[in-house]
Amino acid sequence: MELLDWLVLATTLLFIVGFGIYKTRNSNDVEDYVKGGKDTKWWTIGLSVMATQASAITFLSTPGQAFHDGMGFVQFYFGLPMAMIVICMVFIPIYHRLKVYTAYEMLENRFDLKTRTLTAILFLIQRGLAAGITIFAPSIILSAVLGWDLSTLNIIIGILVILYTVSGGTKAVNITQKQQMFVIMVGMFFAFFFILGSLPADVTFSEALKIAGANDKLNILNFELDTQNRYTFWSGITGGFFLMLAYFGTDQSQVQRYLSGKSVRESQLGLIFNALLKIPMQFFILLVGVMVFVFYQYNAAPLHFNPAAKMAIEASSLASDFNALEAEHRDTETDKRTAQNAFVSALKLKDYDAIEQAKINLRAVNQHEEQNRAAARILIEEADPTVETNDKDYVFIHFILNNLPRGFIGLLLAVILSAAMSSTASELNALGTISALDLYKRNKTQPISAKQEVKATKIFTLVWGIVAILIANIASLFDNLIQLVNIIGSIFYGNVLGIFLLAFFIKFVKGNAVFMAAIITQIIVIVGWYQNWMSYLWLNAFGCALVILFALLLETLDRVLKNNNPIRI
Repeated sequence: MELLDWLVLATTLLFIVGFGIYKTRNSNDVEDYVKGGKDTKWWTIGLSVMATQASAITFLSTPGQAFHDGMGFVQFYFGLPMAMIVICMVFIPIYHRLKVYTAYEMLENRFDLKTRTLTAILFLIQRGLAAGITIFAPSIILSAVLGWDLSTLNIIIGILVILYTVSGGTKAVNITQKQQMFVIMVGMFFAFFFILGSLPADVTFSEALKIAGANDKLNILNFELDTQNRYTFWSGITGGFFLMLAYFGTDQSQVQRYLSGKSVRESQLGLIFNALLKIPMQFFILLVGVMVFVFYQYNAAPLHFNPAAKMAIEASSLASDFNALEAEHRDTETDKRTAQNAFVSALKLKDYDAIEQAKINLRAVNQHEEQNRAAARILIEEADPTVETNDKDYVFIHFILNNLPRGFIGLLLAVILSAAMSSTASELNALGTISALDLYKRNKTQPISAKQEVKATKIFTLVWGIVAILIANIASLFDNLIQLVNIIGSIFYGNVLGIFLLAFFIKFVKGNAVFMAAIITQIIVIVGWYQNWMSYLWLNAFGCALVILFALLLETLDRVLKNNNPIRI
């Protein structure tokens, strides 16, 4: 990185932090600190909701996901619009009518204190882990690629987020996320158009898409009924629907964003804004990854994108085997460029037979390259089992550092760090609020003042910030980072969503039955995930159905044993 990149990076991040602190320096009232003053406009809510979900993991992992596996990941979000409609019609009016500060506050009114406390604890466990991962994700990538110390990066990101989140609470998070989303989208659009401009002059965007399609990178829809397949149309509109419904409807990091709306209408418009733009945004980010794939059809790409893995293999006794693979990889790249040129020429001639033959040759070359990459991963794992062999998360950052012009490298790094900060800020804000209001305040025997509530929320936010940094420092990279966050959510979200659906729609079920059903369900879901009963997306629907079923059975059994009045739903 050059001096200009450092200046762009530092200026962008310091402006966001400083602006957030300055604009919310007087947020000392609990209404202001937790609900953002209840005056947030719909577009701010919409951008804040999107920024909360779009962490650094999104902008690191998603392009790499598309580079390796194509556009199919977008199916994960197909359930989102339906979930937004349900939340707008059911959840938001109830939250506003009850004037709650947290999503779990209404559970005590409907059930009892122990159910509220249990649900809040489930949230704290999964969101606390996720907060550490959202810090760890960009840190481990930047550390490996730039050679920076991993722990130092975790601490820097964590401290930057803690500064304005503790200072200004919800309003600071909402305000800074508008700037962060602007930086993020400007950076991603620049990367996209830079790639198009870097392709050979005779390769148009349409032809670039056909190159990607010839290599099966544009296969968006998969209608297979396979519960082991993570990304299908059916898993998206079922498992994805339940995950999004639970995440946006019951996760305080999201609920707190739209509770800050000045009215039910503003909150609903904010979520509809998200419903309309989220899938196109995710589609575009995946398309950037596909364009990175096309870019590397004409430009040299490493055999393995994780530099730490390459260092490990080169320092081992298997270095000569790896070097032989790299030599073969360079030959394959030459063959690949030749095959690409033949394919584009056939496209321009509109010769169907030539196009089909060129497509076959192109696929054969790329399949051979993938075989080399797979062999390299096996060698790396043999050389050092502790090194991450899955290099999906390193693809986009490698492209940024090795191909973008000076100055714009700093901008794209600012994109990654801004995304990390925006998502982490929402999580810390929610964790501090839940800890202070659902656990500390509610279980304290003596009443506390509004000023003490704000102070407690700030202290808990700081504590959770420190916990997130500690989790980031002891975390280990697991498969694809964006999948890891979704797996953690899927283990808990279905259970929590089921509790809320019981609260909203099944009036005869009481607190004791729900409490026991939630504990039993959580144990079964964790066992099911560990035993790999199904793809993690299906765990959301599974957990939701399970807690509702157990609660109904337990309540019915209790009434039969007590010989109570007949059940009325």
